[in-house]
Amino acid sequence: MQKLNVINKKINIVLSGCNGKMGKVITNLVSTRSDCRISAGIDLVHSSADSDFPVFKKPSLINCNADVIIDFSNPDLLDSLLSYSIIHHKPLVLCTTGYSNSQIEQIQQASAHIPIFYSRNMSLGINLLIELSKKAAIVFGEDFDIEIVEKHHNQKLDSPSGTALMIADEISNALNNKPMYVYDRHSYRRRRQKNEIGIHSVRAGTIVGEHEVIFAGHDELLTITHSALSKEVFASGAINASFFIINKKPGLYDMSDMLS
Repeated sequence: MQKLNVINKKINIVLSGCNGKMGKVITNLVSTRSDCRISAGIDLVHSSADSDFPVFKKPSLINCNADVIIDFSNPDLLDSLLSYSIIHHKPLVLCTTGYSNSQIEQIQQASAHIPIFYSRNMSLGINLLIELSKKAAIVFGEDFDIEIVEKHHNQKLDSPSGTALMIADEISNALNNKPMYVYDRHSYRRRRQKNEIGIHSVRAGTIVGEHEVIFAGHDELLTITHSALSKEVFASGAINASFFIINKKPGLYDMSDMLS
């Protein structure tokens, strides 16, 4: 793993989505560390009544020290986050999922002006799963069918998960012939095509996050599975990314850069 930047002071984190589930996990984790603090939060609805830091409804209202912004909110806030970060030259860690293609293009354009760390999953284990899946796809080629199953809690809004799409995209990039993604087979009455990656979603209970990649060949089956047992694995990854991105040159960074 690449060494994180050595920071001689306690860094000030602005936490976007601070009163959401992931925001609270990050807040609790930061409170146990001596090398960083949350100097402010951003939340569209809630106030700072229950926080130890000021909470602003939008980034433009922030009036305190900020070294980096971590975003675990929703795609609607992207425009204002990018605008604030570019104007004030603040690095940005984007952990939100569900961005549209046009929003991803916005992120890419903004990275010409500021350093942006963007990953649809902040877990080390998931990123290892991706590397193993890419290797398996190259070895098996078209002799094995590829299916991805993702499971999350019943409150998750986007489907399929950003992580499932990230896995599919990385596998696709490793193949010579780009596959087609199939999300819902009940509308098809045909045999499975060789150039498909099936992506399936489960929303139930309080499942934190499970992703399974299935490689099915003739009389042979390989599955690669990752389960997140708590949201803290994502919070820890986001905090580590904030240290990594500080003092970086403008550009778009991801987990592979931090782990290389």
